[in-house]
Amino acid sequence: MIREPAVPLRLGMVGGGTGAFIGGVHRTAARLDGAYALTAGALASTPDRARASAAAIGLPRAYDDWRSMVAGETALPSEARIEAVAIVTPNHLHHPVAKAFLEAGIHVIVDKPMTTTSAEADELVALAEARGLVLAVTYNYTGYPMVRQARAMVAEGAIGTIRKVVVTYQQGWLATKVEATGLKQAVWRADPAQAGIAGAMGDIGSHAENLVATVTGLDVEAVCADLTTFVPGRALDDDASLLLRLRGGARGAMVASQVAVGRENDLRLDVFGSDGALSWRQEAPNALTYAPLDGPPRTLTRGGPDLHPDAEAAARVPGGHPEGFLEAFANVYGDVAAAIRAAQGHDVPPGTPPTGRDGARGVRFVEATIESAGSDAKWTPVPEGPA
Repeated sequence: MIREPAVPLRLGMVGGGTGAFIGGVHRTAARLDGAYALTAGALASTPDRARASAAAIGLPRAYDDWRSMVAGETALPSEARIEAVAIVTPNHLHHPVAKAFLEAGIHVIVDKPMTTTSAEADELVALAEARGLVLAVTYNYTGYPMVRQARAMVAEGAIGTIRKVVVTYQQGWLATKVEATGLKQAVWRADPAQAGIAGAMGDIGSHAENLVATVTGLDVEAVCADLTTFVPGRALDDDASLLLRLRGGARGAMVASQVAVGRENDLRLDVFGSDGALSWRQEAPNALTYAPLDGPPRTLTRGGPDLHPDAEAAARVPGGHPEGFLEAFANVYGDVAAAIRAAQGHDVPPGTPPTGRDGARGVRFVEATIESAGSDAKWTPVPEGPA
């Protein structure tokens, strides 16, 4: 369906300047349905680059850094200042930037992983909830129509009781030490001071965990992890193999690798239940394979007949016209916009974006994985969050 734009929310951005791939993705996703107008930003880590990046995209209000942006926006009349901020910086800045904007009464959209520690994550969740603000995390793969179809089918019992989940996310772009070449996207991901305690696990393993939780509705209860750093001289893990125990009794396996030569962005999910199975692949996102216990497998397609309303609402064009990464990202932004409008008191469906609680759960999962990998114990519990 084509969404009719409402009055756009005033959006700011921290990070995402020239040379940052993900900044352009966030900006495209935010404006795709007319739900946001980008009005202010501190787009880079130095004043010159921040202002040059802002000029390159015609940003109305450019700031030298995020601190001056908080001060500048809060000094404006309420009808002029930004209503939400997107944080697309390296991981170590997520917490201080998000905290400052939440304290200023501004809704926050932050890239994953939400923070580098669970203590920081819990602090942001508590702050947002205390102030009635939206804190959302851009787990963008949840925006695909057929992921939403899978989630609805699991919830409705189409495959019975879940027994086994297998999720793999494999890339090959870090198979050599490309961070040594100065490639911006690789440099900060390989630096513990910027990325945090995890490499591949924090970058793509966090997506894999969230995809499992989103589709199945089950959290990881305990993990048995083997993390490896294959590239000499690299400080963080670049490959991970995990066994999972899910709450409720299901079992799972996860592979997250950034040294899988020949793989590009190969995220796959298989969910096996007592009455059937579902399979989805991010590189062919418009199809979902459904294999019932008592019949032949069949392929459900985005835009096809008899889909769940959640999947239909996430599609923009008829079947046979491919939709992909940017549209899925935009669906997450659309859900965030609906949640913000509901929080502002508008009479609209609130939307169901990935929340700060989802982000905090993901950080706890990454921490438990790192702990497990460094332990001789077979299983490491994943703590539950605050009630």
